[in-house]
Amino acid sequence: MYKMKLLLSLFCLFIIGLTKADEGMWFLMHIDRLNHRDMQKMGLQLTAEEIYSINNHSLKDAIVQFNGGCTAEIISKDGLVLTNHHCGYDAIAELSSAEKNHLKNGFWAPSKKDELKPKSLYVRFFVRMDDVTQRILSKVTPTMTESEREKAINQEIALIEKENNEGGKYTVSVRSFFQGNEFYFFVYQDYKDVRLVGTPPESVGKFGGDTDNWEWPRHTGDFSMFRIYSDANGNPADYSTNNVPLKAKKHLKVNIKGVKENDFAMILGYPGRTNRWMPSGGIEQNVKYAYPAWVEGSKTGMDVMKKYMVQSDALNLVYASKYAGVANYWKNRQGMIDALSKFQTAKTKALQEEKFNKWANKAENKDKYGQVMTNINTYYGMTNEKSKHDNYLIMLMRSSAFGSVSRGFGKQLIAYANAEPSKRVELKAGLMDLINEFYAEAYIPAEKEILIAQLKLYTEKAKPYALAPEILKIGNNFEQYVEAAFNLSIFTSKDKLISFLEVPSEGLVKNDPIYVLSDGILSHLNTKSDELKKAQDDYSTSFRLLVEGLRVSKLAPIQYPDANSTMRLTYGKVKALPLDKRNDAKINNYTTMEGLVKKYKAGDKEFDLPVKLLEMFKNKDFGRYADAKGYMPVNFLTDNDITGGNSGSPVLNGKGELIGLAFDGNIEAMAGDVIFDSNLQRTINVDIRYVLWLIENFSGAKHIVDEMDIIQ
Repeated sequence: MYKMKLLLSLFCLFIIGLTKADEGMWFLMHIDRLNHRDMQKMGLQLTAEEIYSINNHSLKDAIVQFNGGCTAEIISKDGLVLTNHHCGYDAIAELSSAEKNHLKNGFWAPSKKDELKPKSLYVRFFVRMDDVTQRILSKVTPTMTESEREKAINQEIALIEKENNEGGKYTVSVRSFFQGNEFYFFVYQDYKDVRLVGTPPESVGKFGGDTDNWEWPRHTGDFSMFRIYSDANGNPADYSTNNVPLKAKKHLKVNIKGVKENDFAMILGYPGRTNRWMPSGGIEQNVKYAYPAWVEGSKTGMDVMKKYMVQSDALNLVYASKYAGVANYWKNRQGMIDALSKFQTAKTKALQEEKFNKWANKAENKDKYGQVMTNINTYYGMTNEKSKHDNYLIMLMRSSAFGSVSRGFGKQLIAYANAEPSKRVELKAGLMDLINEFYAEAYIPAEKEILIAQLKLYTEKAKPYALAPEILKIGNNFEQYVEAAFNLSIFTSKDKLISFLEVPSEGLVKNDPIYVLSDGILSHLNTKSDELKKAQDDYSTSFRLLVEGLRVSKLAPIQYPDANSTMRLTYGKVKALPLDKRNDAKINNYTTMEGLVKKYKAGDKEFDLPVKLLEMFKNKDFGRYADAKGYMPVNFLTDNDITGGNSGSPVLNGKGELIGLAFDGNIEAMAGDVIFDSNLQRTINVDIRYVLWLIENFSGAKHIVDEMDIIQ
């Protein structure tokens, strides 16, 4: 009965087209027109202008995109930045060594001069946006081919970006929405001097590891802190000891009064990718072909990495970042398979498409929309096996450091070999940095084993689609091939690469066995028959028309566009899930330190805890951060609509004050990137009281908390 009710609710969502108040990732420039009244009814006390303004400082000025993949927020006038531990993971691992293992043991800079600069880390401020749909679409016609259309659009995009970048001061990005039916431009400003201020120990910041990832109840202190630096005038600048902490235009106040059921909660951030308009054929393809290959390829690479990571702290640091990235999507993709299958999401979409197809084939619509579903379904039928094949190859390249060397590393070496001697001098320092960075994240015995395992998996599982000729040449003795290739290759030896810089040769790169293998993989991955190219063009046109037709016909009048790493706002409430015996909390919308300690397993990689934390819990040493009821809060739930990229986003109350930090979603709602369900969808957040307790009480870094404006 529950399953039937759930299917009916999903059907109503798309067929009747009712948009829930807590559904949607909304453009800030449309808040006043589309959302402000609803938000006020739910508890918002800010004006739309206080959230987004291009003339005055507003909330959007306190939110940054963190290193291109996460979100962060400014929480002091001196550019102090808060984000997730897993968002700062790469930088923390890079700044760690076996002797000073900040990833394992935690780190808090005693003063600003002690803050640590990773090699490459930036934050991006959102300045403004505008609608350029009419301007761009005026340059295309219905008779254009997809390539002609793309060329015309790109030419106009280049003009718009140039007109708005103010001579290079800003980064301007024009993005397509509603599958190419609308276009907006976004103006950004990037700051590249960003330094690590502090992080809890990994046992706290990543508590629960892979086991608890995407699960509730959670007990994770998933946060880290950085600081933005600028030149003396507040402008972006390359790293320099003369730079100063950024004087922030806007920073968030921090509220430690706590949260309760049905409290208003909004999140601003940079959600990465949703596919709410995806046709049923695409869902079916992911569930049956693409995602299973991704999951299996991920697990194959992870198993080998883990084998070496447990051998020493030094080897753990080599693969910690890569393993975490692969593991996160491994569990995500498996969760997507399970959720999309369980709730028959493809079937729900197919019902919608049947209604669309009837509408599309009415006399007045047939010329424009009549072939839409035929073209879309033809394309998926042609690419099901290819999607499976491609994902095995993609995971080979993601888990093996040598799988994609021809794409970036190899091409840079070729460019160096062909450069004039004077130009080589300029390029050499950058290549030396690249070589050192590459070998900081690669251990040759492990890399051999990863490549062997992935080649075996690919040749066994990627059929019946045609396998890469370069891999077929190897035969079945992958161990012998990899051993010989690693012995001969310049890419598998740091000394050989350094020697190459002294006596460079294009031929040496292009004939290198690892380069040849990698180049063959990439070439095969990108090869398309004329028939497939034609089907792909027809699909692109038809998908655009499907979205247009669904909006015109009102069969799916979703007013918000899919996420694509542009700033959005989502709003909802603190919202419990049904009671769960695994959670000691009285209401299943929060977790406590008592539940954290119950999960503790001494010496366990995922569930160990620092002795000091255990002692402080025993003594109930919670200071001012304890809840009024006496417990120490850890995580809490809201029903906000988020996805990857929202990691690190601020959770704000009705006054725009920081109450938590978004870091995950629940596995039951893993289909949320494709179809939203208000009964299941939850955002898992770190309670800001736990964050501040860990900084001030547990870590003794009160000077960091003193920078913040605390609302008690």
